[in-house]
Amino acid sequence: MPSSITNGARIRTNTPAENAYNALDAANRNIATRQLRLSTGKRINSAADDVAGYITSRALTARNGSLKAALNAVGDAANVTNIAQDGLDNINNLLTQIKESASSAASGALGTDEKVALAKAAYRMAQQIQTVVDSTVFGGRQLLDGGFSGEFVIGSKADNSLLTLAIDLVTNNSDFNVDSNNFSVLSTSSQFAGITGLNLQSLNAVSSTDLGVFSITNIQATLTSISSALNNVNKVAAYLGGISNRLNSQEDNLKSQITNYNAAISRIEDTDVAKEQLELVKSQFLQQASLTSLAQANQAPQGFLQLIRG
Repeated sequence: MPSSITNGARIRTNTPAENAYNALDAANRNIATRQLRLSTGKRINSAADDVAGYITSRALTARNGSLKAALNAVGDAANVTNIAQDGLDNINNLLTQIKESASSAASGALGTDEKVALAKAAYRMAQQIQTVVDSTVFGGRQLLDGGFSGEFVIGSKADNSLLTLAIDLVTNNSDFNVDSNNFSVLSTSSQFAGITGLNLQSLNAVSSTDLGVFSITNIQATLTSISSALNNVNKVAAYLGGISNRLNSQEDNLKSQITNYNAAISRIEDTDVAKEQLELVKSQFLQQASLTSLAQANQAPQGFLQLIRG
């Protein structure tokens, strides 16, 4: 620390000048520090500024980065569920139209030609269901053909273990209660939407000589199967709706956490502009005072030299 010792009337060692110079150097360093903090907006620009704060802020920044990545994953998962739900809604509407055609065909007032026409119209809706299944795609992968299964890291626990969400549309999924592997219409499978014996291609086989699934003996089973298929499609959509609600909650939770982490990082790392400006002005005053003192101290030996000249 500086001392006011003058070493008496000596000219070889000018202690007051050295003290003034040291004070000037300290003021200059302090000014440089304050100017750096004001220009960067950061109180901690290197580990030397605050060792403990540096470690804490870096840990918080890393944690915040993982939360932001999780937020992106939540967005991807929400996109998948929303796209799948839209596809299922379309399938529901098309199945409803097919059921209406089958219900109309059950009327005894209709002739054979009318029933055949209804069957062909229903088959066009079945073809559109296949188009919906084929076009319900995310990231190059079909979502409703039974082959999609995805995991999304939607958050991290404090011990860094991962919390994952799986959207699994495989056969015999107990959560769906439907063999969703069979959302395929134009295949040889005799099962659609988990209903054994329901083959929508049979609609195209209806003819004036063979009413098939629209015949008096089969129409009741046809209506029952279509109703059950509608129910299973709705179950899948409802399950995805629950997932969507969970994702919305997780998104809100992650956004809140990210905001809180940003606030914590800012408190530790960012510059308090008012305080730094106050310290800068103080150091500038000390700089001017040190310069004045240094100039005065450098003049002291001149007085002692008068003794030699005398």
